[in-house]
Amino acid sequence: MCGIAGIFHYETVKPVDPKRVERMTDAIAHRGPDGSGVWTAPGIGLGHRRLSIIDLAGSPQPMHSADERAVIVFNGEIYNYRELRRELEQGGAVFRTDGDTEVILAAWQKWGPDCLRRFDGMFAFALYDCTARRLFLARDRFGVKPLYLARLEGGALAFASELKGLLANPLLRRTIDPLAIEDYMTWGYVPDHRSILQGVDKLPAGHFMLLEHGRQPGPPQQWWDISFEGREKGSTQDLSAQLLHLMREGVTSRMVADVPLGAFLSGGVDSSSVVALMSEASTAPVTSCSIGFDVASVDETQYARQVAGLFDTDHHERIVSADQFGEIDRIAAIFDEPFADASAMPTLRVCELAREHVTVALSGDGADEAFAGYRRQLFHAREEQARSVLPAALRQPVFGALGRIWPKADWAPRPLRAKSTFLSLAENGEAGYARALSILSPEQRQRLYGTKLLRERGDYRAEQPFEKLMREAPARSGLDRAQYADLKFWLPGDILTKTDRTSMAVGLEAREPLLDHRLVEFGARLSHRQRLRGTTGKWLVKHTMQRYLPDDILYRSKQGFVTPVSQWLHGPLASEARAVAASEVLVGSGWFARKALTRLADDHISGRSDHGRVLWQLLMLERSLRQLKPSA
Repeated sequence: MCGIAGIFHYETVKPVDPKRVERMTDAIAHRGPDGSGVWTAPGIGLGHRRLSIIDLAGSPQPMHSADERAVIVFNGEIYNYRELRRELEQGGAVFRTDGDTEVILAAWQKWGPDCLRRFDGMFAFALYDCTARRLFLARDRFGVKPLYLARLEGGALAFASELKGLLANPLLRRTIDPLAIEDYMTWGYVPDHRSILQGVDKLPAGHFMLLEHGRQPGPPQQWWDISFEGREKGSTQDLSAQLLHLMREGVTSRMVADVPLGAFLSGGVDSSSVVALMSEASTAPVTSCSIGFDVASVDETQYARQVAGLFDTDHHERIVSADQFGEIDRIAAIFDEPFADASAMPTLRVCELAREHVTVALSGDGADEAFAGYRRQLFHAREEQARSVLPAALRQPVFGALGRIWPKADWAPRPLRAKSTFLSLAENGEAGYARALSILSPEQRQRLYGTKLLRERGDYRAEQPFEKLMREAPARSGLDRAQYADLKFWLPGDILTKTDRTSMAVGLEAREPLLDHRLVEFGARLSHRQRLRGTTGKWLVKHTMQRYLPDDILYRSKQGFVTPVSQWLHGPLASEARAVAASEVLVGSGWFARKALTRLADDHISGRSDHGRVLWQLLMLERSLRQLKPSA
């Protein structure tokens, strides 16, 4: 696991100052504390920070191919590199190292951009072909590894693993994109189709770019997509056997490392399944790490201990205070862009704990998106059934009117929030699912925004690209479309961003075995009944893992990392809530209406309403903008 950065001149070929590239890599030194390097040639500069995982001494970067015709900087892992290496050697390739980086170089020289389809892994890399004088930028299928891009004055493209790498380049203007604020206030993060700064982009997951000197860069090209159009046939027994085989392959392929390796263990289905399969494949006890809280209602350590005992893991646990609000500024600095998922705090804590014992940790990320494990997917499937029998001409006036007059009940479980359900049913499936996933509805955002942001936003709404993604999904049903959107929008923007930034902040490599692309593709072909059965999501996964895990692990209510932001903003952070309402960054800029923010804070602090999630969102936006120091 590493950090990469670089500069490419696509107009006039100019020399690249190696010191400038070095400053960019120094800004992301936490991603690679074990080594660094910079290489430059006319019109190109590549920089690298290394966290040594495989071939510890033999794979420094930037790395040249054996024939010196190509150079690469690479962040990630190619899990099937040994099989690819054998195939390439049979074709005459010569290797000087034992790692996966040199395999990418040889694969590029043999197959060109088609090499990406042969890689099983997580990656973002920049490869410069010295003969063709082309730069090849690529990102893995799901966006596990990030890559930020920025066009600079003078016809140059800069790139880096994190935004802070680009911020180290003095030519980058720090102008906030008002549409990114609209996106962030809707979702709680800035999705991959945008960044918080104008002129900065993210290479989308499953895409590549091929750049040449003397030519304007074209748009990214998609090299992989997930399809829900097919259906897997076979008995439950046969499908379960296929699923178990793919899960085992995903786990064992990600256990290859030349450094200590372990796993995150929350006691939920996904992390427990990963630990079970790691234990099955390992001759030594698996190292497992869990974080618990001193508040019983949000603490899951009893389940983690149960699984650790079941598989006799080398278990490490830390109980932390639920009031972690002192980490706000650190979180803002780690993520660069505003990020309001409060579970980032406990995720950082478990990464810190894991790094004390291992250098690589396997997580359970991805299974909920791939196999329909979220409650919102269940509710959406049911709402789609209702939409199929109730014509829009009836739904829109009846449910829309009920939704507008029904009282809010944010404190209640989703099935009991009639207002949300009515408003969702009044809309089409795409708009309804966007409403379920968003933090603030269009009506709520409208009330918070100031005149400047309303003017600059214009007709754009954050739901538009999300709904378009669902409409155009290669899918057969509403559930398929919801899962497709979760995999393409929510997963890279929130879940994988959270895991990447918090793990790399402490020099830990996190791997996601349940995001093996063959496993996810299999999940997308399962029938609805194999994914959802009654109120049980991930049905086939849970059925398959019954041979390993007890029912109280498999079938208990999903919890996840919970951070009590509402309580904080009633108590120790009440002053912060009031400060947000008066913030010059938010209000003085004209982006938000002072009276609306003041009312929001007062109602929450007094207990009249629960606005904790929105106030936290505003607080993280304010702290992130302070860190970014945007241009006037």
